[in-house]
Amino acid sequence: MTEPAATPDPTMEAISNAVLLGHRGNPESARRDLRAIWQQIGVRGDPFHRCTLAHYLADLYEDPAEALVWDVRALDAADALTDERARRHHASLHVAGFYPSLYLNLADDLRRLGAFESAAEHISRAEQHTSALSDNAYGNTIRTTISEVHEAIDNRDTARRASAPGAAR
Repeated sequence: MTEPAATPDPTMEAISNAVLLGHRGNPESARRDLRAIWQQIGVRGDPFHRCTLAHYLADLYEDPAEALVWDVRALDAADALTDERARRHHASLHVAGFYPSLYLNLADDLRRLGAFESAAEHISRAEQHTSALSDNAYGNTIRTTISEVHEAIDNRDTARRASAPGAAR
């Protein structure tokens, strides 16, 4: 979701810059910047902006309860998002392709909180949406992670995954 926009989008540029801060080892600054952008766009702002921002912000929290809040916001925004809007950012985007990752993240948060029944429901939804994923590195990563999280749910494991975003911090 961070490839060059079809038309200039200052909000997406600001989101991308904040995400880069997190990837470069500065999660506190990334969280601060993303929360400031959230204050500007708000809960009724552009669904693409809300979905992208919330999805990435959730990854910056170690606490699964805090991550869950943002992952729910990302899913809520995706439900309001259209393919037409997503394609204004990048022609290859389809909202259906967002759902495997969004449900995966919810399942992982819930698993870490010990809510295994709810986690199982969300990982099942992630699996049901995998047909929307491309057969590329990203799609393969999401499919592999869905399997990892499904196994962790089955094992009633609440530990943070080594492969989780931000886990290297």
